[in-house]
Amino acid sequence: MTGTEIELPVVDGVLSGVDFGGHGEGVLLVHGSGHNAAAWTDVASQLVSECHPIALDLRGHGQTRLDSTNPEQYWRDIGSVVTALAWDRPVLVGHSTGGYAVTAATACGLVEPAALCIVDGIVLDDRNASIAEHADVRTTEAADRLRTMFRYGWKADDDQMHAYVEQCVREAGGDWLNAGARPGLVEEVARRSFMRCGHWWVRRPAIEEVATVTAVEPDAEVFPAVDVYARVTCPMTIVLAEDGFYASRRDEVRAVVDAVPGRRLIDISSNHNVPMTRPADLAAIILNLVRDRAATSTRNVD
Repeated sequence: MTGTEIELPVVDGVLSGVDFGGHGEGVLLVHGSGHNAAAWTDVASQLVSECHPIALDLRGHGQTRLDSTNPEQYWRDIGSVVTALAWDRPVLVGHSTGGYAVTAATACGLVEPAALCIVDGIVLDDRNASIAEHADVRTTEAADRLRTMFRYGWKADDDQMHAYVEQCVREAGGDWLNAGARPGLVEEVARRSFMRCGHWWVRRPAIEEVATVTAVEPDAEVFPAVDVYARVTCPMTIVLAEDGFYASRRDEVRAVVDAVPGRRLIDISSNHNVPMTRPADLAAIILNLVRDRAATSTRNVD
């Protein structure tokens, strides 16, 4: 993986991240559940000529040793990260759960971004439906599915870890999430999802991390429901994967976009895992936001 490993301070420790270099406007890249900073490698490689992309490992993911102890820390950390980077109105890009993370950090006023780019990571239900959906994720049956599908929380020795990574690469072409991704990128993301703990490697996130972040507070001011977008006033682009998690609800996504001027909906021919399977197309969308931000800054100076 290209880029420099960095530590990003938050209130109770540090997050791990990757600084891909470049120059110009800051672009923070936030992965989804089960992924890590490496997922953005191919996107970032096409951004560095015009901006400065940095990707982070959220709590409980990748090489970040901090775990979540409440359902809001992972997105509140974004405010601390942007402050530590001393970035003025960066572009925030979030995929899947990371899409809600950048939205919530903005809605809460922790960050004032130049623009949001939400990549197949929309919240469309009202509060009651969202509460029920989050409760479903915390059932024993749901935890067993995550262990079976992704081996979350699995402890592996060296041979087992390497065999699993090789399996991920070998099966990527027929995988419902990774089909179309560069094999080397699949390998990087899979390797970064393991953290050394003594004599073992642990596949992250653990089931406990998933349970914590989905234990949402029903009365929280900023909540993973469709009403969160009423609190977002900056330009917002939603990238909707045609074979992603929200394709069947396109009309609802369209309604979120049409509710406020300055919002855009961009359809992309992809499965849910857009950053890994369509990095060039996604990078082009992000670069347009960066150029818009630069043009606005120039006009304000003039």
